[in-house]
Amino acid sequence: MLTNRPQHTIAALQTFLSTSLDQLLSETTIAQAETNVLNLFHRVASSVPAYQAWLQEQGIDPAGIQTIADFQQLPLLTKQNYLQRYALAELCRHGQLETCDMVAVSSGSTGQPTFWLRSLTDEFQIATRFEQIFYDSFRADTRRTLAVICFALGTWVGGMYTANCCRHLASKGYPVTVVTPGNNKTEIFRVIKALGNSFDQVVLLGYPPFLKDVIDQGVAENITWSQYHIKLVMAGEVFSEEWRSLLGDRLGSSQPCDDSASLYGTADAGVLGNETPLSIGIRRWLADRPDVARELFGESRLPTLVQYDPCSRFFEVQDGTLLFSGDNGIPLVRYHISDQGGIIPYAEMMEFLSDRGFDPIPTLQSPNDQRQTARGIRPLPFVYVFGRSHFTISYFGANIYPENVTVGLEQPPICEWVTGKFVMQVQEDRDRNRHLAIVVELAPGVVENDGKQLAIAQSIHHHICRLNSEFANYVPAAYQMPHITLKPTGDSDYFPIGVKHRYTRQ
Repeated sequence: MLTNRPQHTIAALQTFLSTSLDQLLSETTIAQAETNVLNLFHRVASSVPAYQAWLQEQGIDPAGIQTIADFQQLPLLTKQNYLQRYALAELCRHGQLETCDMVAVSSGSTGQPTFWLRSLTDEFQIATRFEQIFYDSFRADTRRTLAVICFALGTWVGGMYTANCCRHLASKGYPVTVVTPGNNKTEIFRVIKALGNSFDQVVLLGYPPFLKDVIDQGVAENITWSQYHIKLVMAGEVFSEEWRSLLGDRLGSSQPCDDSASLYGTADAGVLGNETPLSIGIRRWLADRPDVARELFGESRLPTLVQYDPCSRFFEVQDGTLLFSGDNGIPLVRYHISDQGGIIPYAEMMEFLSDRGFDPIPTLQSPNDQRQTARGIRPLPFVYVFGRSHFTISYFGANIYPENVTVGLEQPPICEWVTGKFVMQVQEDRDRNRHLAIVVELAPGVVENDGKQLAIAQSIHHHICRLNSEFANYVPAAYQMPHITLKPTGDSDYFPIGVKHRYTRQ
């Protein structure tokens, strides 16, 4: 028996249940975050055998790490140089697998499974990210809420982790009820039809493309989504603001900054940050101003933009990629996750926007809700995430991103013809001339024709040129118009059902 576990669990649970979200986040400061991450380093260095061995191999004495400047000189951890080199137990606190009570499994590009362990107490700080969304955005403290888990259930991290965190909110007193149909659309429709009208709102939690499939099929089956006051929690993919607006229209949403939120999460460490009404309001303003967005983010595509608690997950940036440190079943210190992105302090973000004539806060205020000024507007730093670079293709020296193409498919009436999935690649003809080829998946029941093909090509061309200055300037005009191929839903070569979709093909 682990005799100290009950006391440790009770203490962590009591702290989670008795500390309000406002109190927790009001205590967040950079100075406190730096103190916390130094303390994390010393705890890991004294209790995790793999990290002790790794530091010794690097010739590092933990006693010499006393300041944040010292900390920032520590070598980076990666999956290759750390996680794959040590036994699973050695990566855990005190070298004991049994200190964790849950295992999630992820598969990388090699297809080999990676195991991620956690305990119940590790989930509480992740549950706080869900609490931010449910409290600040969805007002779930005063609305009876049905949380429908649409992530795949099983060993994958999304479904079980999300269900557990939502149940923790219910334990804290939120009137939240959880149901777990997983990614079974028939079961999702069944529970919503049977239970949805018994609640003030229904929250669908899942991957963006799958939630769109659910919503579109529901429309085809004559489900009136607006009667259920649907909210969305998403993770796993970057999507455009046109996409958010499109789904909002189909759901009857009138508050795009409050009715959906995306999580920046990873199997390695749970949820690292989350969209807020403030971050969404900023992102929507930037979406209409690609030149300003490029000035802020340095790229011709719009990243995911979230806020984060640096006392929970401490971010750093090195060579345009993100590092983070955080306590988990497998604690990680200066872990390099290979996500392209950056961090922007709150004051710096607000000053940047103010200098360009935009104050996002009034756009989030409502005269009918006296508390709204205190919700979703928190002075937390921002982190932006582009994702992995291998999802791009290079064409005449211009990097083309899936996000650029997506916007072209989300324009009416094209959005009614397609599912939103596509595959882009650079092909050569018989004369060895290169052209941009995009295979697009048609929505169920939609038949291809030349008119649709031309309209899709023109829309994609227009929006890539608008959003991607490299494409507009590097690619000769004669080679800019994409070659479009339309495929039926579930095409086995390009859009196989049940397989995680990839937007590029070499």
